[in-house]
Amino acid sequence: REQSVVPVARLAGVTREQFLRDIYPRRRPVVLKGMELGTCTTKWTVDYLSQAEGSKEVKIHVSAVPQMDFLSKNFVYRTLPFDVFVQRAAEIKHKEYFLSEDEKYYLRSVGEDARKDIADIRKQFPILAEDVQIPEYFEKEQFFSSVFRISSAGLQLWTHYDVMDNFLIQVTGKKRVVLYSPRDAPYLYLSGTKSEVLDVDNPDLEKYPLFVKAKRYQCFLEAGDVLFIPALWFHNVISEEFGVALNVFWKHLPAESYDKSDTYGNKDPTAASRAIQILDRALKTLEELPEEYRDFYARRMVLRIQEKAYRNDYG
Repeated sequence: REQSVVPVARLAGVTREQFLRDIYPRRRPVVLKGMELGTCTTKWTVDYLSQAEGSKEVKIHVSAVPQMDFLSKNFVYRTLPFDVFVQRAAEIKHKEYFLSEDEKYYLRSVGEDARKDIADIRKQFPILAEDVQIPEYFEKEQFFSSVFRISSAGLQLWTHYDVMDNFLIQVTGKKRVVLYSPRDAPYLYLSGTKSEVLDVDNPDLEKYPLFVKAKRYQCFLEAGDVLFIPALWFHNVISEEFGVALNVFWKHLPAESYDKSDTYGNKDPTAASRAIQILDRALKTLEELPEEYRDFYARRMVLRIQEKAYRNDYG
């Protein structure tokens, strides 16, 4: 059995007004082509990147295998001077390495204090930030973060969702992005915000039999493409080449909806966290009953949730 694959729509020449009027309310991923992104798409060669930000130290993920797994933590964190990191990430085989000669590298920029400060390319990489024109499709006070990313060729990131809307701006290199609707969460074997299904192309269907029911959306990003990823849409990203990207997240819910301690944009809204805690307490309470009764009342609770909270108007 194969997952059905839906190509993500690709649109060129979309103005801010068209995006906000025609695309944004639909809450579907879309690739925006031909946007004005500044000089970064032509300037950001390996040599230029290395020279521009020099030897400032960056903390990176290093993995001996291409599929990086945040649940099993099959990678290590290491620190390298930025220029050395860029050169290494652009190589296929390494003369100098931490784990193996074909190890993969991944930079996800963080704030000065990773626990408190939010990623902002203007603060962490000010020279490179001058080359980028970020599409301002949202109000300035909605801005949350701009996350600078560099990936080795072949690197695949785990499937996860974010709680904020974002643009994935592919500056250089090519990526393949596989997405799943929030509605298909029951088939993705979730652990928190992440799916346990790492290999979306060759899933272990004995272990994850429901995964085939998830509808797969897919797109290929080239330099200069911008992918709109609505909040709660799951995404799995493969870097087909060494590449540089910038993620811009913004708050589309009222500011008070978000957890104030969230520096990565991936903590559930506070109301959702409270609801999950209440549900956990309810399930704990059901344990006071014999199994037959527990089963019956749990099913009633599921029906109540479906009746009160499910919607049927999106695919």
